[in-house]
Amino acid sequence: MKHLMTLLSLCLLFAVISCQKDSFQTKITYPVLPENSYDYSPKWGGMHSHMEGQEIGITDAGATLGRVLFYDRILSIDNTVSCGSCHSQSVGFSDKTKLSDGINHQKTDRNAPPISNLYDDNLLFWDGRSTSIDDLVLEPVRNHKEMGMENMDFLVTKIKAAPYYEDLFVKAYGSPEVTADKIAHAMTQFVKSMIGCDSEMDRHQAVGQPLSTLAQQGMDLFFGKGTCYNCHSGPDFNDRGGFFTDPFFPPNGGGFGWAQDIADIGLDETYTDVGMGVFDDALIGVFKIPSLRNVAMTAPYMHDGRFATLEEVVEHYNTGIQKSPNLDNLFKSWDTGEAITLGLNDSEKSAIVAFLHTLTDENYMHDERFSDPFNR
Repeated sequence: MKHLMTLLSLCLLFAVISCQKDSFQTKITYPVLPENSYDYSPKWGGMHSHMEGQEIGITDAGATLGRVLFYDRILSIDNTVSCGSCHSQSVGFSDKTKLSDGINHQKTDRNAPPISNLYDDNLLFWDGRSTSIDDLVLEPVRNHKEMGMENMDFLVTKIKAAPYYEDLFVKAYGSPEVTADKIAHAMTQFVKSMIGCDSEMDRHQAVGQPLSTLAQQGMDLFFGKGTCYNCHSGPDFNDRGGFFTDPFFPPNGGGFGWAQDIADIGLDETYTDVGMGVFDDALIGVFKIPSLRNVAMTAPYMHDGRFATLEEVVEHYNTGIQKSPNLDNLFKSWDTGEAITLGLNDSEKSAIVAFLHTLTDENYMHDERFSDPFNR
C-alpha cells in the first residue's frame, strides 16, 4: 500500500506540474540565500526586554529552511499560493484584503491575522482552534480553500522533488530525510523568530523616549477613559488587563478553562460567524483578542475585515457595540446591562489612533531575515 501511495503521489505530482505554465521541472525558481545564514536569534528589546537570554528553540539553519518553506508556492496543491501570499511583510505579515485568495481563486473564510511575536502564544487563529505553532503552520497548507495540500505524503514528495531542499534539510537536521514533522518544525522556528520590539512605544518604555503630545494623550486615554487596556495589555497588547478578575470563560464564567484572551466585542446583534462557538454554544461570537503590534499597518480589521481604518475600529467601541447574546461583561453597563458607549469626542478618538501608530516597528517590515527569498 505504501509503494502504491508513493506511485500515485508521483503521478499526481507530474500531472499537477505539467499543467502549470511555468513547469516546476523545467523552469524551477531557486531561493536566493546569503552565503552565511542570517542570525535568527530574536532581537528582544523594549517591552520584551524581559525575554533577553531566554531560549525559544530556534537554530539559524532551521529558521532558514522555514523561511524558504514559508514563501515556497510548491506547498500548495497547484503551485500558486505560499504562506507569504496571505502574509505580506510590508503590511506586518497580514493581507490588505478582507479575505485572501487561495487556490482556484477561492476566498478564505476569515481575514488573515498578522504574524509577529507568536513565540509563546497558545491560542491561535481567530477561533483559537490551534494551541501550538507546529499545528498552526500546517493548517493553511492543508486547508482545502487556502493551499489544498490535504495529503501530507504528497507534500513530502513535492519537497523531496525540489533540488534546493536537500542541502537545507541536511544543514537543519543533519539528514536529507524529509518528513511532515520536520517541515512543520522548521516553519515553526521561522515563525517564532519573527519578533518585532522596536516601535516608538518600545523605546518609550525602555529608555523614556517621549511620545508626541497627541500620542501621549492617546496613551492616557487607552489606559484610562477608553478602557482599551482591559483587553489589550501586556507587551503585545493582547492580554486582558488586571481589571478583569474571572480567569475563565465562556464568556465570563463557567469554568471551561479557556484562556481569558478571548471576547465577544459586540460586532453584531445577530451572529454571522460563530467564532469559538464550534467548541461550545456559550462561545458563539467569541474570538481571540488580537495583538495590536503594527496595527496601523494591518488593515482591514476584525475577523471579517469589516473595518477599513483604525478610526472605524475606535468608533465601534465608542458608539457601535451591539448587545449580542454572549457580549463580554466588559462591554455592558453594570447598572443597566446594556452595551456601553465611551463618550469619546473627535479629538480623543484621533489621539487614540495616534497612540496606536506608535506600536509600529518599521524595521520589522524591512528585516531581510523575514523577506521572500524567491525574489518574485
